Amino acid sequence: MQDVVTLSADRRRNMVDCQLRTFDVTDLAVLDAVEAVPRERFIPNADPAVAYSDAALSITMGQSRRGMMLPMILARLIQAADLTKDCKVLDIGGATGYSAAVLSQLAGHVVALESDAAFSAAAASNFAALGLTNVSTVTGPLESGAKAQGPYDVILVNGAVEDGLGALCQQLSPGGRLLVITRAAGQVGLSGKANRLDRVGQDVSTRYLFDAAAPVLQGFERKASFVF
Repeated sequence: MQDVVTLSADRRRNMVDCQLRTFDVTDLAVLDAVEAVPRERFIPNADPAVAYSDAALSITMGQSRRGMMLPMILARLIQAADLTKDCKVLDIGGATGYSAAVLSQLAGHVVALESDAAFSAAAASNFAALGLTNVSTVTGPLESGAKAQGPYDVILVNGAVEDGLGALCQQLSPGGRLLVITRAAGQVGLSGKANRLDRVGQDVSTRYLFDAAAPVLQGFERKASFVF
């Protein structure tokens, strides 16, 4: 019978082969990063087999609930970020820290921002247990970013956004990239479009990457407007 560590590694490898590679995630460094991080550690009380499935999962702590991006969507967004070992990354809304842990395999330093202190504490505990020394946690409103720790070469938003990216774009360094799933007015359900926003001087350009689905992240909901 396989031991737990070997079984977990086999499940991660199967997830990489059957979900990521078939979704055009081809960067070997990204594939290795995903394969290196035990996803089940970041999903409290989850069956390890479920942690590596392609099912939509969510995490609840206290009064907060956070949906996790599907592994193939997360990996493809990370692939589009063009990370190098000297990059500073802001990871927004990553709950217990899975996305930040994957990013830590590819970047120089990762700041994991959460709006709920319970999520931040759980993430810090997970980072310590895995020996990840290049990740730090910050608690605060997601839409405000973490200006004091910036600027950032890459910002990753763990969920869909309808409005409110202005503060984050201002925290990108020149040439910085923001990876996000956006939902335009009129889009229904969880449908959205994955985009890469590049800061060039004081301007930001947007490049469509692929269609993607994710729940809207807290703080990035569309503001109500009057209709005449």
